[in-house]
Amino acid sequence: MENINISEQWLMAGFGVVILIMLLLDLGVFNRKAHKINNKEAILWSVIWILLALSFGWFVFHYMGRDASSDYLSAYLIEKALSMDNLFVFILIFGYFKVPDQYQHKVLFYGIMGAIVFRAIFIFVGVEMIKLTYLPEFILFNQPIHLNAVLTTFGFFLVYAGYKTFFKKSGEAEDMGSNWAVRITKKLIPVSDKYDGSKFFSRINGKRFATPLLLVVVVIEATDIMFAVDSIPAIFAITDDPFILYTSNIFAILGLRALYFLLANLMPMFRFLHYGLAIILIFIGIKMLIVDFVKIPSPVSLTIVAAILILSVLLSILIKTNIHNKPIS
Repeated sequence: MENINISEQWLMAGFGVVILIMLLLDLGVFNRKAHKINNKEAILWSVIWILLALSFGWFVFHYMGRDASSDYLSAYLIEKALSMDNLFVFILIFGYFKVPDQYQHKVLFYGIMGAIVFRAIFIFVGVEMIKLTYLPEFILFNQPIHLNAVLTTFGFFLVYAGYKTFFKKSGEAEDMGSNWAVRITKKLIPVSDKYDGSKFFSRINGKRFATPLLLVVVVIEATDIMFAVDSIPAIFAITDDPFILYTSNIFAILGLRALYFLLANLMPMFRFLHYGLAIILIFIGIKMLIVDFVKIPSPVSLTIVAAILILSVLLSILIKTNIHNKPIS
């Protein structure tokens, strides 16, 4: 952390204070009592988190410059876009475990708390790995090349992940009962088959059992870790500044929770979204692979990612509407 300047230290302190206050208000004030999140509340919290993220981006621009703010917004948008795919999986998880609507917010809250910790580990460890894995410089086509083994591996992985995402069936699901996190948890802790309000543990005949609600938190956390395998390498293509990477990442996933309640019933409408996400993964992977030959400026990357995301959503809405309205012959 010795390379972080005074501006970044103040911004990091402000970031920590804002996140702590918002989480305390969220769980301790506005959602102290379990209740179903309606569309009005979901829209309000989605707007609040987006405004907080953009406001923080303005401070990054003011104290660190245009390039840093472009990197921040690019990483934020990429993480936000790739996290959209999580929403469908969350729907499957809640449906499989039959989680009552009023307890879903609590599950996502604790899942997000775990994500804050694990994302920090992934990002800061990843940055150090990148620093240690540069290969000896060589000359190619009269141009000095300084390849990085980790970034090159990430690049190929993202292209492959994009290819697999493009051709996967939309709505493809796994049996949550056979999920590795479920199997491990059940081996470590006895789990009851009944909910006990919003409790994670309850006593049955004097014996302590984990409730299915704890099991759902574990599965949500495990799912986030698996999705981070795609999204964390993707943002390394933007910058190697851990401050930019972490703050943008956390703002994106914190806003995702509110967005879930807003879009849970609308996700089937976005039938082309996973194609857009696949193209974004492939684009970022290629950017990572050609960085020593062609440098794509952050504002250009931001524009391309935003355009792909917007186009995939518009196509989903327009083409689905046309197909729906087309008379059946």
